[in-house]
Amino acid sequence: MYNVGFDTEKYLKEQSAHILERVENSEKLYLEFGGKLIGDKHAKRVLPGFDEDAKMKLLATLKDKAEIIICVYAGDIERNKIRGDYGITYDRDVLRLIDEYRAYGIPVNSVLITRYQEQPNVKIFMSKLERSGIVVHTHREIYGYPTNVEAIVGEEGFAKNPYIETTKPLVVITAPGAGSGKLATCLNQLYHEYAQGNKASYAKFETFPVWNMPIKHPVNIAYEAATVDLNDVNMMDNYHYEAYREVAVNYNRDVEMFPVIKRIIEKITGKPSVYKSPTDMGVNRLKSGITDEAVVIKAANEEIIRRAFAVENDYKKGLADKDTLRRIQLILEESDLKKEHRAPVKIARDYAGKVQKRLNDTNLQAVIAIELNSGEIITGRTTALMDASAAAVVNGLKVLANISDEIDLLAPMILETIQRLKTEELNSKVPTLSANELLIALAISAVTNPTAQLAYNQLDKLKDTQAHSTVIMNHENQQTLKMLGMEVTNDPVYPNEKLYYN
Repeated sequence: MYNVGFDTEKYLKEQSAHILERVENSEKLYLEFGGKLIGDKHAKRVLPGFDEDAKMKLLATLKDKAEIIICVYAGDIERNKIRGDYGITYDRDVLRLIDEYRAYGIPVNSVLITRYQEQPNVKIFMSKLERSGIVVHTHREIYGYPTNVEAIVGEEGFAKNPYIETTKPLVVITAPGAGSGKLATCLNQLYHEYAQGNKASYAKFETFPVWNMPIKHPVNIAYEAATVDLNDVNMMDNYHYEAYREVAVNYNRDVEMFPVIKRIIEKITGKPSVYKSPTDMGVNRLKSGITDEAVVIKAANEEIIRRAFAVENDYKKGLADKDTLRRIQLILEESDLKKEHRAPVKIARDYAGKVQKRLNDTNLQAVIAIELNSGEIITGRTTALMDASAAAVVNGLKVLANISDEIDLLAPMILETIQRLKTEELNSKVPTLSANELLIALAISAVTNPTAQLAYNQLDKLKDTQAHSTVIMNHENQQTLKMLGMEVTNDPVYPNEKLYYN
């Protein structure tokens, strides 16, 4: 069974109260959102019961007071950086976010392209936004940012980057991912507000690391694993301890940058900062929502292992370097975790070995194991008819619907007809049916076949299941399983030596 360890409503109530307190104490509050404002799948995985759109729903309660500026780093657009949870590029994610924010009734003020250098792909993206009626701003990189305070808070610094006109008392600064320039944007706005005689302030909506949980708690370690490519490291906030004699956890970039940020704010405002520590800057009531520590610890450990698989896969694909690989392996070791602690891993590998031996085949066998929410683990392997992802989904649906393994959900002639369409008419060199193709066939068959309908009705029960593949799945299958709500990992090996299909 899917166990819940987090109370979203309780968390939202406390978090909302603390944000409102900050808003009420300021003429205008620039609120930097750490993590994903909407679709925070990391928090959902680490804190079972967390609503991935909780932060957006909280903001929706303040929509009469709020507007949003979306930041995106020009370099991320130019190199087509991918948001892993959705498998889409950052520029496409910006479009998705605008639609999502509008659906909640929260106005999007504009999109800000940070560290803009006239990149060709960025220009195309800007034109697309402008032709869709979206206001676009650009900020250039500031020489000496963030350490040269005198230069930053001057004519060659923030003064050169334009002020973005805002009208609401709460301005939310968000982005598709880390490194998008949210903090610099907040400080830039703060500079221009004070230059115009307006009293504005800055705060940060924090999620991870959780400041009032142990530094080595799996939830905080999972955050390190999630940001291993950024080289983020959890550490004690010594400024907070010195000020309040209270232990607090933050991460290296915030702690290291705090003295500089404090000086910048003091230079802008002309008065001592109200913040005595980087933890002071954040609003984070996440711990208040945890209702079952054991459930949360188990989920966080699972996430650490998933992140280890993800980095190994990225390294295989050339998307991660050796240092990142070494860091995630060290996190895994220090957490006393092994990949085999993830239940489907050993089952998938063992079954692949048995198939290989039975077929007397030297090639690696593609197998996927799915741990259902009941704890039962089922498998599927690639055959001449369908690939491992399709086979595993079919077998999983049969188990969930109590359909005998001997019964065909789909008539073989239907599947063979689809195969002929792929190979003969569409000239595909991959005849096996994918998970997506299998699901379309199942949906059509369910109209006239009661058994297929029974299996089709079980699809929602695949949500939150854990799966592992013995080979790197292609992008289509990865996205299909993700859309079903499955959490999937892969061993970092390709199913064959074909470069194009891999």
